[in-house]
Amino acid sequence: MTTPERRAPASAPPGGEVAPRPGIKICGLTRPDDARLAADLGADHVGVILVPGTPRVRTPGQAREIGRAAGRPLVVVVAGGTADEVARLAEESGAAAIQLHGSESTETLVRIRELGPWELWKAVRVRSGEEILPEARQWAGFADLLLLDGWHPTQLGGSGVSFPWEALEAIRAAWPTGLGLGVAGGLRPDTVREAAERLRPHLLDVSSGVEVAPGVKDPARLRAFFAAVAPPGQREDGADPRHRHQ
Repeated sequence: MTTPERRAPASAPPGGEVAPRPGIKICGLTRPDDARLAADLGADHVGVILVPGTPRVRTPGQAREIGRAAGRPLVVVVAGGTADEVARLAEESGAAAIQLHGSESTETLVRIRELGPWELWKAVRVRSGEEILPEARQWAGFADLLLLDGWHPTQLGGSGVSFPWEALEAIRAAWPTGLGLGVAGGLRPDTVREAAERLRPHLLDVSSGVEVAPGVKDPARLRAFFAAVAPPGQREDGADPRHRHQ
């Protein structure tokens, strides 16, 4: 198995602290030009969907092209499949991280980690606030980052639905050491600053909130999104997230 293309991801300081500006991932990318613009504006990761039947789906080859255009770590989004199948998709895409949106078990994550050097991000669609801390404790030690997204009955992600932020605020101090916190769902230029300030995540993940149509990013919304998160230049680069949340 060949080694995937990897680049240094965005950092957060050690000790569970959060950088002045959280890392930003632009997900659901379908066009290299959108990926280039996202990178130019300061994206730390770019995301491509590899889930068949979804509106933003791309092939592993197209994902690799998008990652190369951006020059940023590529995150591939998958759902279902065996550990070997997931690893094959990540290898063919040149991914730096795998974002898992299915009903994977902790054993599956252990096996995927044995197959390659990818970061493993587990996405959870939150139905109620009471689920958040148990989910975090379940995945701590298996996933590098837990991505909290809003619940939607038919969509695995990219729905634009938020989860109850107040519930995360209430347990934020108890977040497991070593597990990155990602926030998705309902993020737009007019909501992202509040999310960053209230939730103190390591990663902000946006897709539909900066689009004019599924998979088609709006340059004006992208610029407004980045401008809302932090003043220009307020970012840090550095260590692998598996070592940054210790």
